[in-house]
Amino acid sequence: MFAQACNALMQVVQQTRIWNRVALHHLAYKDLRAQFPALGSQMICNAIYSVARTCRLLFQHPGSPFNLTRRSDKPLPQVRFDATCPVYFDRHTLSLRAGQISMLTLDGRMRFQLALKPEDEDCFHTLKLREVVLRRATVDTFDLVFSLSQADEAATPALPDNADIPQYLLIEETP
Repeated sequence: MFAQACNALMQVVQQTRIWNRVALHHLAYKDLRAQFPALGSQMICNAIYSVARTCRLLFQHPGSPFNLTRRSDKPLPQVRFDATCPVYFDRHTLSLRAGQISMLTLDGRMRFQLALKPEDEDCFHTLKLREVVLRRATVDTFDLVFSLSQADEAATPALPDNADIPQYLLIEETP
């Protein structure tokens, strides 16, 4: 369902050429909430984050083959998120307390134990949680990847040095 919401949002990006996170939120949030009520408000915000982040990588990164400075006259390519796309969580949708993770899912809150060394758990209390990504590791296993930073670091994670297109994106050039 997260990928479906991202794909609905990509249609808005395709039509408007807007992918700034705040502008996209104002433009599409209410429609996405109505279209995907089971996702909940915070996961809709995380889908908006995912699409904005992906579009920055595809259309603004200097190493991307879809960088708009090199193709300003061409329409945006059709971008589709595969069902295996990562799901982004944040401090509103995932928390860690006393070795237990609480995670928002379509079936409500899920809680499970996480075996952490004391110094690793301290990082969760002293550093700022930027994002958590749930990604498919194998056909039937998943990884949670945590990004933590100092409180004074920029709120938006930096794009990778290379502009490799993630495998969960399907991209077609528009004729």
